[in-house]
Amino acid sequence: LIHTRVSPLSHKTGTEVMGKGDKKDKAEAAGGAATPQCSLNRTAKFSVWDAPGVSQPPVPEPAPAAEGIVTDDEGGTSEAETKGKGDASKEGLQGRRAKAGSGPKIDAEDDAQKHIGGDSFTGRNKNPEWLKTREDAYASVKSARSSELEKKVPVPISVTMPDGKVLESNKDGTKFEAWRTSPYDVAVVISQGLADSAVVARVTYSDVAPDYDPAEDGVGGGDVLMGEGEDEADEADGGASDAMKKPQLWDLTRPLVGSVSKLELLKFDDDHDSDAKTVFWHSSAHMLGEALEHLYGCRLTIGPPLAGGFYYDSYMGSKDAFREDDYKPIEAEVSKIAKKKQRFERMVVTKDEALSLFAGNPFKEQIIKTKIPDGTRTTVYKCGDLIDLCRGPHVVHTGKVKAFAATRHSATNWLGDTDNDSLQRMYGISFPDKKMLKVWKENQEKAKERDHRRIAAKQELIMFHDLSAGSAFWLPHGARIYNKLIDFIKSHYWKRGYDEVITPNVYNLDLWHKSGHAMHYKDAMFCFDVEGAEWAMKPMNCPGHCLMFAGQIRSYRDLPLRYADFGVLHRNELSGALSGLTRVRRFQQDDAHIFCREDQIEDEVKGALDFMKSVYTTFGMTYKLELSTRPKKALGEKALWDRAEAALARAMDAFAGKGGWRLNPGDGAFYGPKIDIKVMDAMERVHQCATVQLDFQLPIRFELQYNTGSKVKGEEFARPIIVHRAMLGSVERMFAVLCEHYGGKWPLWLSPRQVMLIPVHQEWFEYCETVRDRLHEEGFYVDVDLSKATFQKKVRNAQVAQYNFQLVVGKAEVENGTVNVRTRENAVEGEKKVDEMIEMLKQLRAEYK
Repeated sequence: LIHTRVSPLSHKTGTEVMGKGDKKDKAEAAGGAATPQCSLNRTAKFSVWDAPGVSQPPVPEPAPAAEGIVTDDEGGTSEAETKGKGDASKEGLQGRRAKAGSGPKIDAEDDAQKHIGGDSFTGRNKNPEWLKTREDAYASVKSARSSELEKKVPVPISVTMPDGKVLESNKDGTKFEAWRTSPYDVAVVISQGLADSAVVARVTYSDVAPDYDPAEDGVGGGDVLMGEGEDEADEADGGASDAMKKPQLWDLTRPLVGSVSKLELLKFDDDHDSDAKTVFWHSSAHMLGEALEHLYGCRLTIGPPLAGGFYYDSYMGSKDAFREDDYKPIEAEVSKIAKKKQRFERMVVTKDEALSLFAGNPFKEQIIKTKIPDGTRTTVYKCGDLIDLCRGPHVVHTGKVKAFAATRHSATNWLGDTDNDSLQRMYGISFPDKKMLKVWKENQEKAKERDHRRIAAKQELIMFHDLSAGSAFWLPHGARIYNKLIDFIKSHYWKRGYDEVITPNVYNLDLWHKSGHAMHYKDAMFCFDVEGAEWAMKPMNCPGHCLMFAGQIRSYRDLPLRYADFGVLHRNELSGALSGLTRVRRFQQDDAHIFCREDQIEDEVKGALDFMKSVYTTFGMTYKLELSTRPKKALGEKALWDRAEAALARAMDAFAGKGGWRLNPGDGAFYGPKIDIKVMDAMERVHQCATVQLDFQLPIRFELQYNTGSKVKGEEFARPIIVHRAMLGSVERMFAVLCEHYGGKWPLWLSPRQVMLIPVHQEWFEYCETVRDRLHEEGFYVDVDLSKATFQKKVRNAQVAQYNFQLVVGKAEVENGTVNVRTRENAVEGEKKVDEMIEMLKQLRAEYK
């Protein structure tokens, strides 16, 4: 009950090529990451089979309100907004989603309630008096909780480590006990170094103490939405006991409440697991919040961890805002907080106690009143003067944060609604080692140089216009790359037995009612009236493919059917969330749906993984695989899930070998298990673009079936299973990823500028044009520099424009029927016959180099 712990291109007015006249949008972007605002005002949270974004961490799946809802989420809205205003809760290339709770919406019904901040902020005021008032209220509640904890009966427990070793006692021989022994205590038994280096524990219980009550412990009662991507306290179908048997993050110094079947101690630098980083940055956000209260007396709202850092939103009235000269004082204050090694303390509170703690902060009060049911409990965390609504967990103490930097700031609005109070957002990054911060800063500079918005501007690849915000205009050179990517995937389709289909762009909304999307996804769709009926532009392809499957009688011999579709998709993204090519309204996917029998799952998944390997090996990227299994609120028979998960596991073993992939228990979509494929680019950033997702529910909603060939009554027909899969994801996003991966130095096969012919004198213009025509006939992008610039200037211009080769032509080359070859890197390869040059280019293109 009380536990003391030992990261744009603006879509802006006028016709502008990317990067020119760059102005800050409401959702500011800096360092290559969009800064959309975090909205708590959600009616639904959709599971994502094609998880969008770069460095996107696993997102807990929601409880479905309707059976079989699937969103092929690439480049578009993934959650339904209850209002068509404000900013989305996605952090672009570096984002993490805010997770909507199951309780009532936090919303204002009339304009009078839109601005609730009022005079709760009275100007910049260091160490305001209400900090002491809140501290006193906390002390009163803590006393009540301490007496409750003392009544808990300690019972012997055992703890099993990942290697199977079972521990039951401390080094002094005293037994482990529920309500007394913490993960930190267990870690000390192994080594003090392990205990001190761990950030957080992941606990899977085998049983819990008889007097453990999740509701009493703040679990399963108040669903406080913090906008932090935190799991809801949902109970499994089998009740609290079964829920506790699922892996869950646990404070290192929070006493265990039962025997543990698996205790994992997670470190910040675990490459295979991001949970420790998430907790570390969550704790750092609390430290940032404490500093903001100390320095400015502002009213804190939400402060989530992101995939690459964290932020805290605060109310500072309507006239004040952060400035860059605030960064150093904030960093100094956080440094003081870290040096104090303030312990993070978890405490359970009732709704009334929470209201008492946060009296005077109208934003916290609104969360409490709307998200915590009467008669339930929730949790708060304390470090130093800061007390905040939070589910945790956190690091042991603030001293774990050795390096901190305030990185940027922006304006936002409460609940992501521009009609609500204006808030100020401060971003930060932190590490357990100062050297890590230095490396991070160096990488940030490199990332700025490689930002796809900057490169696309310089190379004149795309533009945007406010008359079609969120939809890219592909300029000639950009279209060359775009089409090459599609052709590349199509070449694989031909080899791998996919059938390309073309489906409508608009449908009667009845289709989306049938698929289940209309109930929760309509606000993310472009809808319009057609002869009195409501229609919409398609945001995904899968319902249309289901109609195609259902359009004929199918036999088991027809399966698998592999439908591939490059259809244009539209999603009604909020304007503040638009960012370059990573968050758009119009996009295309290399989308495919495989309709197969259950016994074909393993082979189809193997084929998809082999496809993925070919694609990302060509791009020069490495990858990691994760299998996400049955979540708490899965639909469908458990036996089917078990068989499907086993088939996926066998396919992954065959592809990557045992131990070559990671299990992510309980993180599958509610409609089927999935394989998350995380690829690393040249800067070792993680991108999740490709995915393989099984779907048991859409076939049910569309009543899909095939003839099994069986003569047994009742077994004549069976439902197919759908495999959603994409290799690139959205072509737009993959373009952005590759642009930054290559740093604008496109390999020849993708390059929009492959060859520049440079005559050293106008006398050789005609010969250069003849050579250009020959190369053009072979399908290469070739230009001739006929300007009056000097030879050196022509060569430099071609290299800056990223032409793969410069072919210099002078008198000797004309006489010999040759060209003098230079590479983009200014390596001189000397004379080559034109035919020889053509064959070399053909070979490079054929080998995807």
